[in-house]
Amino acid sequence: MALEMKVPSPGESITEVEIAQWLVEDGDYVEKDQAIAEVDSDKATLELPAEESGVITLKAEEGDVVAVGAVVCLIDTEAEPPADFVAGGSAEVEEAAPVVEQKKEEAKPNPMPANAAVAKDVKATPVAKEMISANGVNTAKIKGSGSNGKITKADIEAYLTSGVNTDSMVGWGGSREEERSKMSMLRRKIASRLVSVKNETAMLTTFNEVDMKPVMDLRKKYKDQFKENHGVSLGFMSFFTKAVTEALRQYPAVNSMIDGDYMVSYDYADIGIAVSSPKGLMVPVLRNAEQMSLAEIEAEIKRLAIKARDGKIDIADMEGGTFTITNGGVFGSMLSTPIINPPQSAILGMHNIVERPVAVNGKVEIRPIMYVALSYDHRIIDGKESVGFLKTVKEMIENPTKIIFGGKEPEEVLLNL
Repeated sequence: MALEMKVPSPGESITEVEIAQWLVEDGDYVEKDQAIAEVDSDKATLELPAEESGVITLKAEEGDVVAVGAVVCLIDTEAEPPADFVAGGSAEVEEAAPVVEQKKEEAKPNPMPANAAVAKDVKATPVAKEMISANGVNTAKIKGSGSNGKITKADIEAYLTSGVNTDSMVGWGGSREEERSKMSMLRRKIASRLVSVKNETAMLTTFNEVDMKPVMDLRKKYKDQFKENHGVSLGFMSFFTKAVTEALRQYPAVNSMIDGDYMVSYDYADIGIAVSSPKGLMVPVLRNAEQMSLAEIEAEIKRLAIKARDGKIDIADMEGGTFTITNGGVFGSMLSTPIINPPQSAILGMHNIVERPVAVNGKVEIRPIMYVALSYDHRIIDGKESVGFLKTVKEMIENPTKIIFGGKEPEEVLLNL
């Protein structure tokens, strides 16, 4: 019988998805639970698993926008697997591996340039063919000046000295071609949201600088022991996350959102951590980050980042969030004005760490400095609160023991102040 596979609902309020990529071809035999397609919603990219084993017939093309509940393929559950079908494909890989190794060993004694075979078929003089093979020249970009359009030695020499003979320049060879590709549904949604933020909020950004030496010294001293005890590396993001949760406790307006004529404040901190993925920017959320330890934060960030990188992040991982942290420093950014992640009211931007001369106790010292930026919605967050929030984050990073003692000095905790 033919089983109709319908698009499942990826989440509340989502009515349609886009077929981003078929992972199988029409007529293939698929196994139950095998990923057969990637589908884009306006919130995430999800894999579509086969509901049963059988031969698949595709009913939608890549790029098609289909409604939730629509039939996208048929699976003939009565079809027998082909004779050469191997479940999971593991046997094929193990069998093919020795052949690959043998080919590699045979190729070692007589290495051949990548373009050698191509050069034999090119219309060129013998000397020019040798130069093509030796230099890996793309002959499609050369117009021969010899008889009947034959490529000559002079043509190759002119090409090699023109500054365009490099594989990294593919697409930059002066052809002036252009490519038109449709943005994914997720990218279109991100674009729409970012424009709406600029148009619908009174967004301002305040800046400060943080001396990272105390945290860097603490991390250097304990990072090996930390990893041995907790199984995760100790990074800067966990310190900033804890500093942010304490600052949100002191300045609740920053942990609030606008709902019509009302301001909704939260007594918890669900922190979104912006991560880059092959599908674009994702913002998975750490639930109740204010109750997490540094190790728990690092472990959860690692788990969510791996899911985002592999394209397996769930919509549930990104829903909600009361505040967002983004780290442009990993890409080398010195300073930026991050855009608020709606409907949140503020976002913290971290940047790269650079050694700079600063005044310390009346003397000039070289310290690792990070510029930080807080973009906020001025409709509900005043300048005093935004500056105070960022100053609190700065103070806690520059004195990391405050993170342990709830924003206070150890002596203040001891004296119950």
